[in-house]
Amino acid sequence: MARALEDSKLVTVFGGSGFIGRHTVWALAQAGYRIRVAVRRPELAGFLRSYGLVGQIHPIQANVRDDESVRRAIVGADAVVNLVGILAPTGKQTFRAVQAEGAGRIARVAAESGITDFVHVSAIGADHNSNSRYARTKAEGEDAVLQAIPSAVILRPSIVFGPEDEFFNRFAEMARFSPVLPLIGFGKTKFQPVYVGDVAQAVVAALEGKAKPGAIYELGGPHVYSFKEVLDKIGEYTMRKRAYIPIPFSIATIQAALVQWLPNAPLTVDQVRLLRKDNVVSQRAKDEGLTLESLGIEPHSVEAIVPDYLWRFRPSGEFATDETPEV
Repeated sequence: MARALEDSKLVTVFGGSGFIGRHTVWALAQAGYRIRVAVRRPELAGFLRSYGLVGQIHPIQANVRDDESVRRAIVGADAVVNLVGILAPTGKQTFRAVQAEGAGRIARVAAESGITDFVHVSAIGADHNSNSRYARTKAEGEDAVLQAIPSAVILRPSIVFGPEDEFFNRFAEMARFSPVLPLIGFGKTKFQPVYVGDVAQAVVAALEGKAKPGAIYELGGPHVYSFKEVLDKIGEYTMRKRAYIPIPFSIATIQAALVQWLPNAPLTVDQVRLLRKDNVVSQRAKDEGLTLESLGIEPHSVEAIVPDYLWRFRPSGEFATDETPEV
């Protein structure tokens, strides 16, 4: 076993301790890769070692804003996966520094090192013409990656769900304390939530040559939901019926501007801008066979996964039953 592990390919994963990252590291370990996890705080990523065999997973320090730091992280690697992204900027960790310049730097240094197996996780909605800085820098990052490594595979997931997500969990937490929930944009925005484990398997599939070189894949789950339908499901799974307050985008923008400076702000102006556009797999991706299914992955549904981790938000927790009164 040790000999087989010694001979396996080494993959450097940037951002491997985050939500998508930890699932990707686990999937790569199960597929037999050795993994070098490049993160800002390796002392906080030690838990990843337990995902594989002794010596299979090694966290190291890396800063995507520094060439030499990135170069040290990929020395001797056979492939590179970039998962680094942020939902809101903090200090030097701006959208441009992380999602555009950082992604470009990782790809450029990888290319200088002769690495051509490169997977970059972006997001559905990446668009140079968007008024959202998040979406614009995601598009700039994609361009920088493909310019440095034309054979790189780009993966664009929709809203990603799983036990540690910041979408279903956030609204379930809000429902625990608030009798009403905000229906931003009147709840019409559409999402195609994708399971984090499926995104991780897509990364593995791309490294194993199942993806078209230089292609941009869009990853979505089996169903499309409106924002209101998502909140309905959260109410169903947490057994907490809540009233909705329809909020026009214009009002939501003002509210976000007032709170976005707070630590762990519930909403930012940039996020409101993102909500103005549906977050679903495009017809182009379907027609060109650039989806999860084309990678041989059958996507998991919200209904199959989310209830298993939202039970903790129920009034009676794990002991709640169908007969337990809703609150």
